[in-house]
Amino acid sequence: MTEATGIVGEFLALKEETDADVLAMQCGDFYEFFDEDAELVAAELDLKISQKSSHGSSYPMAGVPVDDLTPYVSALVERGYRVAVADQHETADGHAREITRVVTPGTHIETGDDAAQYLATVVRDSAGAASGDTYGLAFADVTTGQFQVTQLDDAAPGDVLSELYTFAPAEILPGPDLRADDEFLELLGERTDATLTLHATEAFAPGRARHRVREQFGAETLESVGVADDDAAVAAAGAALSYVEETGVGTLAAVTRLQAYGARETVDLDATTQRNLELTETMQGDAAGSLFDTIDHTVTAAGGRLLRRWLQRPRRDRGELRRRQASVGALAQAAMAREAIRETLGDAYDLERLAARATSGSADARDLRAVQETLALLPEIADAVAETERLADSPLADALADADREAAASLADELDDALVDDPPGTVTQGGLFRRGYDDDLDELIDEHEATLEWLETLPDREKARTGITHLSVDRNKTDGYYIQVGNSETDQVPDEYEEIKTLKNSKRYTIPELEERERDVLRLEERRHDLEYEQFQALRERVADRATLLQDVGRALAEVDAFVSLATHAVANDWTRPELTDSRELAIEAGRHPVVEQTTEFVPNDLHMDDDRQFLIVTGPNMSGKSTYMRQAALLTLLAQVGSFVPARSATVGVVDGIYTRVGALDELAQGRSTFMVEMQELSNILHSATEESLVILDEVGRGTATFDGISIAWAASEYIANEVHAFTLFATHYHELTALGDSLPAVENVHVAADERDGDVTFLRTIREGPTNRSYGIHVADLAGVPDPVVARSQEVLDRLRDDKAIEVQGGSTGGTTQAVFDLSSGQFETGNEPVETDGSPELASTEEPDDTPLDDETRAVLDELRELDVNETPPVELMARVKQWQDDLEE
Repeated sequence: MTEATGIVGEFLALKEETDADVLAMQCGDFYEFFDEDAELVAAELDLKISQKSSHGSSYPMAGVPVDDLTPYVSALVERGYRVAVADQHETADGHAREITRVVTPGTHIETGDDAAQYLATVVRDSAGAASGDTYGLAFADVTTGQFQVTQLDDAAPGDVLSELYTFAPAEILPGPDLRADDEFLELLGERTDATLTLHATEAFAPGRARHRVREQFGAETLESVGVADDDAAVAAAGAALSYVEETGVGTLAAVTRLQAYGARETVDLDATTQRNLELTETMQGDAAGSLFDTIDHTVTAAGGRLLRRWLQRPRRDRGELRRRQASVGALAQAAMAREAIRETLGDAYDLERLAARATSGSADARDLRAVQETLALLPEIADAVAETERLADSPLADALADADREAAASLADELDDALVDDPPGTVTQGGLFRRGYDDDLDELIDEHEATLEWLETLPDREKARTGITHLSVDRNKTDGYYIQVGNSETDQVPDEYEEIKTLKNSKRYTIPELEERERDVLRLEERRHDLEYEQFQALRERVADRATLLQDVGRALAEVDAFVSLATHAVANDWTRPELTDSRELAIEAGRHPVVEQTTEFVPNDLHMDDDRQFLIVTGPNMSGKSTYMRQAALLTLLAQVGSFVPARSATVGVVDGIYTRVGALDELAQGRSTFMVEMQELSNILHSATEESLVILDEVGRGTATFDGISIAWAASEYIANEVHAFTLFATHYHELTALGDSLPAVENVHVAADERDGDVTFLRTIREGPTNRSYGIHVADLAGVPDPVVARSQEVLDRLRDDKAIEVQGGSTGGTTQAVFDLSSGQFETGNEPVETDGSPELASTEEPDDTPLDDETRAVLDELRELDVNETPPVELMARVKQWQDDLEE
């Protein structure tokens, strides 16, 4: 194909300059796409394709009007594309075009989603690592100016993925050391929905990154926030700033505050736990039915973002938590003030995002009017707090005091004095400013409006002068201003009327005075529009200069909104303020599941754990409520460390450093990992990560493999947690053998979900009682689930024979033979008489067969020798699993 020239050639040349996926190039009143880009946007956005000829060749072409570009760019970016925009400007030789910005998933400020939109940078430093690597992470939300960094020392990829899961970035920039790590990049692709972008390597260079951070936030900021020595975190931060600057979206001015957060400040919630507890979405991926959806009564976008962030990053600072509790409690008691504040907040706009739009130069007059209206709400809300005794004496008043009320009022007054009440959506067509704002503008407006008035009254004057009744004056782009006369009266037009167009039922004319007035209107309109736009740009820059003020007020209103939301839910659902304690204790009286109680008549349950009662083995039938009881314990602990009230009659919560869960079976077969492998990986993470200050929830660990292996793993993991980790743990299991641990280990206790059986009918009471259960009621659950009656009846027959240690007749077999059960179906108490049997810590299985006198082969003897020498209590669970697997392989050979 011959090389393109003209517009197409210019487009293709500009496309070569960028690594963006799509280029939109301004051509007059349209943004055009050519060649492969035209075909892409046509397919994605349902645009019509035409053909553009260039140097004898034809190229696909698609376009959108200049004013309509934003929604099309947003649609492309939401699909993961990076879109370059080339704007047109005037030169001495005509028109020239250059790429002015690249809009990416992580730097798009025109998003219609209220949720936070993060750009993430991940840097790895393996130098000097002991058992893990050092990772630096930076998270920038260009729509609000939020910028957060952290450094994870001696960390694993799973720790990084947990942070990424919490922030859910739209775009990730992996550092140079990670780009060659195919396994890590594959994990990022599997575990996140983010677009992966390779940013310039030099942007991650320590010296350059450190200089960029100091340039953005000030020379002493790294020291003041405590990350001066965290090279990986600084590299991630510098690269993120460089990328935002390079894209040209113009939002860096809104990034005014560097926030460093550390692992000791928040509760460790890995991605698995966040999914299992359904904090922001259910296991099925739906927002409805999640904890956030249940307790979210916020009325502002910023308040909703903050409440979501609190749930995903609970705090460990008791002082901060008590401050939040006090604010929620005061609002809960002040019903009238709470509702008045909530109603006022309903009129607030998203100041954090408006600040970013102002600094990027994309805010229009309606955005600045929204700034004015929201700033004006601050004194109204502050007065409502000050005039209510309970609120005035609470930390809520301090939260509002952090926002500069005087500065906010000054800016609100300035904007109100400048802008009309309902400004137009465009900033280049005039009509933005009030009279009295600028003398030169007022003079222009007076002259313009006088000319328009002359034009508006011209038809009446001409009708009176000429006697023509069907006469009007109008204007269009083609003919300009004209006088239109119906055909029935065209013979009456004066000689000075100059015909300019003949239509079917009328003719159009002009006169010298009309042409002169038209020139005046065009001149005045251009001057007025230019002056108004100039004045608007200056006003917008003054707002941008006060971006920090907008962010401070926005954060204050968001925090009030989140407090009001928590108080509203607490009052409506009879929640109580938990007591936060320094001691190791979790005491809940009549606790309820915060989500389940919304849709069912919930049976409350108590829970008590302390130094003498650290590990609870929870047994009971399927569908009886074991998982709900355990999730409930985790969610009440989490809510307490958000600063929320909790669904209970009373609650005492010792602050935990992490909540870890292994609940349910999430198959990942499509990624080559079995259910059991995922289960073991999650268990491994818990055993390595949990401390004595953690809360651990385990549900049916070991069920993904053979019974012998499953019991062994569950037993060993329970011993390890009880003896070595000492974390508060709730372990639900169907392996009744595990209940024997409650008789031998001092801090382990058994509880069960009660069931009432009368005349063959079973009722699940959903009440927690002390001690182990004596039955699983699995066949009853099968009946409830709709398993066909013949299968349920046959199951009962088989179970009865197993309990009586009788042979089972095989139905439908070719030989009609019988088989003998070998599993011990007792409650798992390994006893001889009333005394426990001394074992090596592994569960035993009973056999009905006679002893086998067959000599053992060498392989079997070797395994038995190793087993006798093994100290289960001193062997880490992961190593134990590996050795069991090796023994199996040896015996199979």
